[in-house]
Amino acid sequence: MDRNSIIGLVLIGLILSVYAIVNQPTEAEIKKQEKELALQQKKEKEAATKKEADKKETAATAKDAKAIATVQKKESFVRLENEKLIIDLSTKGGIVSAARLKEYETYSDFADKRNKKDTSKAIKPLLLFSNGDAVNQLRFPMNGKTLATGTMDFEVIKKTNESATLQTVLKNGEKIIFTYTLKKDAYDLDYTVKMEDFDGKVAPQNVRFGWETAFRRTERLFTEQRRVSTVCFNQEKEGLDYLSEMGNDDATAEDNISWIAFKQSYFSSIIRPDKAFDKKGTKFVVREYKDGHERQWTHLKGFKADAGLGFTSAENMTMHMNWFFGPNDYEVLKSYDQGYDDILNFGWGLFRWINLYAVQPLFNFLTNTGMGVGIAILMLTLVLKFILMPIQWKMYLSSAKMRILKPEIDELNAKYPNQDDAMKKQMEMMTLYRESGASPLSGCVPMLIQMPILLAVFRFFPSAFELRQKSFLWAEDLSSYDSIADFGMNIWPYGDHVSLFTLLMSATTLIYTYLNSGNMQQPQQPGMPNMKVLMYIFPVMMIFFFNNYSSGLSYYYFISTLISILIMVLIKQFFVDEEKLKLKMADRKAAAAANPKVKKKSKFQERLEQMQKMQQEQLKNRKK
Repeated sequence: MDRNSIIGLVLIGLILSVYAIVNQPTEAEIKKQEKELALQQKKEKEAATKKEADKKETAATAKDAKAIATVQKKESFVRLENEKLIIDLSTKGGIVSAARLKEYETYSDFADKRNKKDTSKAIKPLLLFSNGDAVNQLRFPMNGKTLATGTMDFEVIKKTNESATLQTVLKNGEKIIFTYTLKKDAYDLDYTVKMEDFDGKVAPQNVRFGWETAFRRTERLFTEQRRVSTVCFNQEKEGLDYLSEMGNDDATAEDNISWIAFKQSYFSSIIRPDKAFDKKGTKFVVREYKDGHERQWTHLKGFKADAGLGFTSAENMTMHMNWFFGPNDYEVLKSYDQGYDDILNFGWGLFRWINLYAVQPLFNFLTNTGMGVGIAILMLTLVLKFILMPIQWKMYLSSAKMRILKPEIDELNAKYPNQDDAMKKQMEMMTLYRESGASPLSGCVPMLIQMPILLAVFRFFPSAFELRQKSFLWAEDLSSYDSIADFGMNIWPYGDHVSLFTLLMSATTLIYTYLNSGNMQQPQQPGMPNMKVLMYIFPVMMIFFFNNYSSGLSYYYFISTLISILIMVLIKQFFVDEEKLKLKMADRKAAAAANPKVKKKSKFQERLEQMQKMQQEQLKNRKK
């Protein structure tokens, strides 16, 4: 250390020492601070003492209140059970407090059994919702107050293994009776509401049915299960309608409602009255849980429906309803013949028709043969590819013709580089296509024909209940993503795992793109995007987009693209000789040149010639 550094350190030390001495408190100031500190400690001690006393008083009050409540009425539960359902009823409100499906289990239970290599077939029933998650109640105004049965005490007046009747008696002897009955070997719970001795006390049209449910988490990817959860309702005249899946939403009925469904990814609760709910005042709500909410990571969304029962006479206020608690299995929902299967998101319009009348029946047929779901997807892909093979043949033939014509097309692009000659260049290209028997559209049309199928299966596999908890190769659950490596942290925008089926799908798509990019024309206009670059970017983007999707969907696209590549190679090697095709096209061009009047110009080409003449006249006028 040099002399200047030492002097600097000494000066800094002296400055700090002087500053400490100058700012040192006097003796009077020290005593004042000690007095203030003692006073503050005294206040804190008094506050702590008061808080402890309040705590004891609160505990005593709560104990007394609990004792009083125990004296008044203690909540109890009644269990109904059949071959498929376990339903718990609560005497507090007479509600369905919990619902379990005996044939299914949550993903966490399913994965736990796999991790423990548990080969037993014992299944822990899947819990749709538990006590505190749901309420079904009547609401009606009476004596200037709005009464709600959800807060009333009921008693069990009749009970069997599959049926129970609960009753509450009001102050002046009015009775409200709820009867629940499970159907044998079904997902059905019959629900009957009866109000007695309310004549002249309640306006029947004001009696309403309220239903609220918060479904529990049951699947592997919670965010995806939550994303597709919503409320669906079927209108008598207008048919199915539903609330948004993307966030909070609500709606008011515009028609009488024949049934209401609280839908999630693979299970639903659907209530259907014998007589449609009255549209007046009927509304539906779905709400997401905000950050920090106690249900944020345990429940999907909050579902709510408020419907008019449509009573017309206080002398006979009875309503029979049927409740469905079960899987979103197409065959199961279809069997009710009530349009329940409409809640399955198979796409809209043409895409839905393809799934309902082609993909779904074929897939059901394959799975019903006893083969595994993974093999069934492979067979489905082969069948669809066989059906579409003539279209792929047409696409490849068109692609081969365009490759043969590419040198001549490049010559025309070099011959007419200016924008002013675009019309003339287009006319000569049309002549070239017509004389050679090629057409750029002949490859697009077959692609447009098979595109609906590609888009239809994009909706089919994530909605197919048959894939749930079915394993194949390294994928433990085809309804969810497959993972060969977990990061333990989320890497935006990729995710927290590596999906191998997604990587294979992207790789085959990249190869298929490369094989089909030979005849891709580069845009001649300035500012236009390079289509080749865009074609290669898409397969890469699929890695990020499909990483969290159903592995069954990625597997299908992988197999489909791989088969397309194989078909293309087979067609090229054994069925289409490009040299012979080239000679055939040359002969066609020579024949067209020798007999120019044999083939008339198309209407499109005639219009093109007219537009060219008009363009040339406009250019001449500008030069003048």
